[in-house]
Amino acid sequence: MSNALSSSSRPGQGEDDQDLIKRLAYDGDRAAFQCLFLRFGPRVKALMIKSGADADVAEDLVQDVMITVWRKAELYEPARGSVAAWIFTIARNRRIDRLRRQSPHAYEDIDDLDLESPDAGGEETVQARQRKTLVVEAMAELPPDQQRVIEMSFIDDMPQADIAQKLGVPLGTVKSRMRLAYGKLRERLEDVT
Repeated sequence: MSNALSSSSRPGQGEDDQDLIKRLAYDGDRAAFQCLFLRFGPRVKALMIKSGADADVAEDLVQDVMITVWRKAELYEPARGSVAAWIFTIARNRRIDRLRRQSPHAYEDIDDLDLESPDAGGEETVQARQRKTLVVEAMAELPPDQQRVIEMSFIDDMPQADIAQKLGVPLGTVKSRMRLAYGKLRERLEDVT
């Protein structure tokens, strides 16, 4: 599995996740790691929060997951799945480990639990609608080019390099648009829980 990688190319510039993980595994490339961290850190944190972790625990788990990616990049096998699937599997395992350490009771996987009802209660439904309305309004305030990259990233789950290719713009432009959009959305939605 040898691959001649140019040390002069910049991570993220047209490189997909597999290119970056190879650079990390074979060269210990810090810039490739930084790009992977920026791509997956926020997504792993969101997943941890969605699975019930508070923000501090989610941040700790992101650090732990990404340190594991740094140390074990050479263990990634493309034939077994995407880089994203590999990283999210590490994240799931770290979350389970954390729950086992914290709980005096045996850990039960979510799939094994009998939940009362998948339907949200009345108050939760109203709050969810209000949040959705605020997010839609905040998105509508963004310039169309920023709206598009956010939609492609979060709704279509596209990596930044793919967004740049699809839009026919440089990767740096996509990153700038996302950074500007995040800043505007953060200001507008900072009080939304």
